[in-house]
Amino acid sequence: MTRSEDVAADSGAPARLAAALEAVRAAATITLRWFRDPHLEVDTKSDRSPVTAADRAAEMLLRERLLAAFPGDGFLGEEFGAVAGTSGYEWIVDPIDGTKSFIRGVPLWATLVGCRHAKRGILGVIAIPALDETVHATVGGGAWHRIGAATPIRATVSRRADLATSLICTSDFTSFTRRSDRIGGAAARAALEQACQVARTWGDGYGYLLVATGRAEVMIDPLMNPWDAAAVEPVITEAGGRFTDWCGRLRIDGGDGLATNGIVHDPVLGLLG
Repeated sequence: MTRSEDVAADSGAPARLAAALEAVRAAATITLRWFRDPHLEVDTKSDRSPVTAADRAAEMLLRERLLAAFPGDGFLGEEFGAVAGTSGYEWIVDPIDGTKSFIRGVPLWATLVGCRHAKRGILGVIAIPALDETVHATVGGGAWHRIGAATPIRATVSRRADLATSLICTSDFTSFTRRSDRIGGAAARAALEQACQVARTWGDGYGYLLVATGRAEVMIDPLMNPWDAAAVEPVITEAGGRFTDWCGRLRIDGGDGLATNGIVHDPVLGLLG
């Protein structure tokens, strides 16, 4: 039995996906209410990253909705931390992935919802509320892309096989120089930009959505938290791509992330070390 078949046999995934999509739609009514609001107040967290009332309110709604539907599940969010569960399922969310874009009125921010069971991803939702665009997946059930009210269509990665014709995205190329280990750094950034045809900072969750829907071949994050990665991993995998940390391991807590169409994954890893 493959990994996808094993996880898909879990009957909890379809019901949890339906709950996740409903909760994400409800959260969008909150985040869009504050988006481009000239009176939006911005606070600075201990890690010097920004946070707004929209981040906090959306995460609280997601937590309340998902745990009301599945009271035994655990929950981890960027803003309010963890809630222990008893069911073996854990929701991991980022209410606004790309708060800096949100604050500036740029629409390329995402709401990310992932669910894991026995430490394996079973579903993921990447929603771009300001564009009314969503890609979602259950492991073994495929990835699906919806724009507006249209019927979802199957999401698939591109088949470009050469980095020289590839589009690479990241949230912030300057993050490469903030890493303290031997992997990555300015040399890796330069090598990646030179190897790929186009380099853009269409990052955060939107960059992963682009890979899942075949519009970019590479999305890379030098610095990544579990709430950034939990939704991404099943979506990319089910779209036919590959998600790992920079050491090539299938994990969401490695501190960095790489999503590709699968074909160019190893060449990218080769440029990082």
